Amino acid sequence: AGLCRALRGGGLSLQTPRGCFSHRRSLAMNPIQRPEMYIIGAQPVCSQLPGLSPGQRKLCQLYQEHMVFIGEGARSAIKECQYQFRQRRWNCSTVDNTSVFGRVMKIGSRETAFTYAVSAAGVVNAISRACREGELSSCGCSRTARPKDLPRDWLWGGCGDNVEYGYRFAKEFVDAKEREKNYVRGSEEQARMLMNLQNNEAGRRAVYKLADVACKCHGVSGSCSLKTCWLQLADFRKVPPLLKEKYDSAAAMRISRKGKLELVNNRFNMPTQEDLVYVDPSPDYCLRNETTGSLGTQGRLCNKTSEGMDGCELMCCGRGYDQFKSVQVERCHCKFHWCCYVKCKKCTEIVDQYVCK
Repeated sequence: AGLCRALRGGGLSLQTPRGCFSHRRSLAMNPIQRPEMYIIGAQPVCSQLPGLSPGQRKLCQLYQEHMVFIGEGARSAIKECQYQFRQRRWNCSTVDNTSVFGRVMKIGSRETAFTYAVSAAGVVNAISRACREGELSSCGCSRTARPKDLPRDWLWGGCGDNVEYGYRFAKEFVDAKEREKNYVRGSEEQARMLMNLQNNEAGRRAVYKLADVACKCHGVSGSCSLKTCWLQLADFRKVPPLLKEKYDSAAAMRISRKGKLELVNNRFNMPTQEDLVYVDPSPDYCLRNETTGSLGTQGRLCNKTSEGMDGCELMCCGRGYDQFKSVQVERCHCKFHWCCYVKCKKCTEIVDQYVCK
């Protein structure tokens, strides 16, 4: 609640489920007052970036210095996606990490939902941090107002992560690709567009939800008689697990004649803006399939003793598995030496490993 009040007092208006924000103005209007952003040299860079829609390319021209951080955010998202799903049949390997925005997955599955959400979250995180670190000329430290529930003798200052600006820019840039499309009402294409927008928003809100007030102690010998506090984003590694929970509980949706997403099964609650949604069933990802983007599970390592998705029975889709021995070298018998280093020996161990046929 304190964070909500703090952000509301910071002059930014966004829309959240709890009514913290309401969207007030478009980022695209800012560069009009900043003619240096219209430099001629911006055009070639933006025209060479693959995967950008016309609207995103225009924003790229206006905010060229943001693009490196958008790329960093997207790469972080792909890395975390692959980590979260490393023990699943789909291990995020269908995402192309060679460009800012990789190949769009053709099927509107829950895996696609997670990909969109975590990518949008990565952009919010990277832009917010870049503002705080002074890397962007159009933003700086967070101007979030002091939370009302912060103790009176604690100072509200420091340089906080600018989650307000990060959220707003990510919404403007990432959603541009979807909002510039004009599909027939009630069509499958419109359903996919609405699905993407929903999941983009869920990803942005996950970053916002995990942001919190951080404080540093001051005083004689660290007595903490005084504290300075600021707004700080959580470590990005904490965001994908939250989105993975949303992935596991994602809602199956369909498009109505009125052009809105509705639940396939009305017995479930309507998803909030923090939830993931999908419109197509997932393939099994067992076999390589160029149409679905599945690489299959042949050659994947599996756990012989596990009954979960990483177990050989499920991971290998009943095809069986091969056993082989692997030599692993690890540090062992480590000792601390004063002062100040650790000396270890190298231990070699032969272990059994299993790969899917």
